[in-house]
Amino acid sequence: MTTLALLGGRPAVSAAAPHFTWPPIDGTTRTRVAAQLDTAVSIPGRSGVIAELEDGLKEYFGVRHAITTNSGTAALHAAYAAVRIEAGDEVIVPAWTFHATASPLFHLRAVPVLCEIGPDGNIDPARVEELITPRTRAVMVTHLWGRPADMARLVAIADAHGLVLLEDGSHAHGAGIEGKKAGTFGLASAFSLNGPKPLSGGEGGFVLTNDDDLYYRVLTFAHYNKRCRSEIPNGHPLARFAVTGSGLKLRIHPLAAALACDQLSRLDSYLAGRAEIARHLTENLSRIPGLEITPLPEGVVHSWYGLTLTYRPDDLGGLPIERFHQALLAEGATEFDRPGSTGPLYALPLYQHPDQLFPGHPQHHRQRLPGSFPVAEHTYRHTIKLPVWHREQDLALARQYVRAASKVSDHHKELLA
Repeated sequence: MTTLALLGGRPAVSAAAPHFTWPPIDGTTRTRVAAQLDTAVSIPGRSGVIAELEDGLKEYFGVRHAITTNSGTAALHAAYAAVRIEAGDEVIVPAWTFHATASPLFHLRAVPVLCEIGPDGNIDPARVEELITPRTRAVMVTHLWGRPADMARLVAIADAHGLVLLEDGSHAHGAGIEGKKAGTFGLASAFSLNGPKPLSGGEGGFVLTNDDDLYYRVLTFAHYNKRCRSEIPNGHPLARFAVTGSGLKLRIHPLAAALACDQLSRLDSYLAGRAEIARHLTENLSRIPGLEITPLPEGVVHSWYGLTLTYRPDDLGGLPIERFHQALLAEGATEFDRPGSTGPLYALPLYQHPDQLFPGHPQHHRQRLPGSFPVAEHTYRHTIKLPVWHREQDLALARQYVRAASKVSDHHKELLA
């Protein structure tokens, strides 16, 4: 392996691609989903597989309420609406996250206020307080790539200023801090069940909360008629809206719920397997010149939705990340990826010109120009990520990926020629 594959040598990874598919589907999964076809493909209330999934989520996360939706985006939208985010309200959000973490706010005519991140990719608690104004209503936290944010500091800040704390746990099913699961620190949290997420239903999402009133508000926003009529107490102010709800129907499909139920029963074993392979990858990739991994604090459990590497071009003679990544792919390490849709929000047209899609949207936006978020910009532009495998037999493939990265690093001068 003395010649880079990009320059005519033999690739370091011999296995045929694709090297990572998710969710894992076996005979048990197929039987479970097929059985649902014969049971019900439309469930308007909280019964059958919908109730089973929500009960399973409540037990897994240790919360009073779990409400399923048809996507993580819908779950986020419902959570914002349920905590009564109104027109003109400001919500502090990470400058680097998937757009759906904050984009539902535009539909509520509220204002996402972007906050700088820390080196780990999550919102920087030290920068949150400087953004608080009389219009600030909430802070939304993303546990990016499955790594929990600094929740102790963020809870303290929210409590001190009387702000609602919300969590986007779409990457972080099963992650946690000191035994407390991500998604259970704030007043409410929203999760995705989209295809590659640690817990997958193909599509879908859910909201978690311990607050009864918020639960009814999520129901009113995302569901209607049978479910709202059966669950919202007659004496509650929202009961009279039960037939129509807010006019939206955002419920999960029963086949997606069946798939998610199957996956939920295996989630902890998947996470344990990922943790083992992540340990091997981090130990070995962090030794390779040009690559850096932010250490995981004691007591923090990562879901390993993605393992992120910070590329350090100065260690490799200034070799551009594009060229380094190109060489990795040529070595057959096709799962090495650079973040695409999950990037700095300020660069998106929706966040630069929301009024073009939402005429008359409040315009007290701040810090949207390039250069305003140097950590987010640098981290985004210098991140290479990997999915993390979960099976013991995948360790051999993980070792090939390490060899590919080491090979490219060792021969970086040939790429500079």
